[in-house]
Amino acid sequence: MSTYKDIGVEKVGHVGTIEIRRPPLNFFDISLINQIADALDEFDRDIEIRSSVLAAQGKAFCAGANFGDPARQAQEAREAEKKGDPADNLGPINHLYIQAVRIFRAKKPIVAAVQGAAIGGGLGLAVSADFRVTCPEARFSANFTKLGFHPGFGLTTTLPELIGKNNAELMFYTSRRVTGEEAVKWGLANVLVPQDQVKAEAMKLAGEIAECSPLGLVSTRATMRAGLADRVMAATNHELAEQTRLRATEDFKEGVKATEERRVANFKGR
Repeated sequence: MSTYKDIGVEKVGHVGTIEIRRPPLNFFDISLINQIADALDEFDRDIEIRSSVLAAQGKAFCAGANFGDPARQAQEAREAEKKGDPADNLGPINHLYIQAVRIFRAKKPIVAAVQGAAIGGGLGLAVSADFRVTCPEARFSANFTKLGFHPGFGLTTTLPELIGKNNAELMFYTSRRVTGEEAVKWGLANVLVPQDQVKAEAMKLAGEIAECSPLGLVSTRATMRAGLADRVMAATNHELAEQTRLRATEDFKEGVKATEERRVANFKGR
């Protein structure tokens, strides 16, 4: 297995594991999403790996992007400039979504071990997996509208397909935090266990998958997820346009500030 800066990667039997190592909140940026996509590509090339687990250190699974961190914005801009991809001219968020679509193009089943909060783009990352194992302490939130923002990471496509259009609308329009128990009832998560058992249970499910025919798994998953990556790519193109527009508003600045200060935002509609 290759060595990565922000993730731990290993193989246990026929299961590949990826652990995000940016505790406590595991905020993502282009680099982290790219590393996860690269690791999944590596798993796809390894004939011995039949399924994978995506887990995280710390109290959160992934709290999404840290919009209040100026250093993050500067770093993402620099990284986008280095790549030489024509799409980079559209900005760092676009490049992040290009990497995100690579995750959806992975060929083998993925189980996410959601032991804590999966917020904003972090929810999008959790939903990119085939299955989610979680616990009562976990919280799932598409908190974009509380930031004065538009949903991203392909969630406008993936979330309705997973939990139904109306439940997705409820999450988007309220930005509420859905508990682990609620997530299982809605189909947002598949298994509920005590918090200290989440990763072990995810490994157990991935191991059960890995007992099946590798060729059969890849073939069946390709059928079940046919066109998903392309739908996500189309969704992120639209999401990016809306996010770019809203990011320039006073409400977005107020939403980010209110979130940092843990208070209700005073939105003005401009």
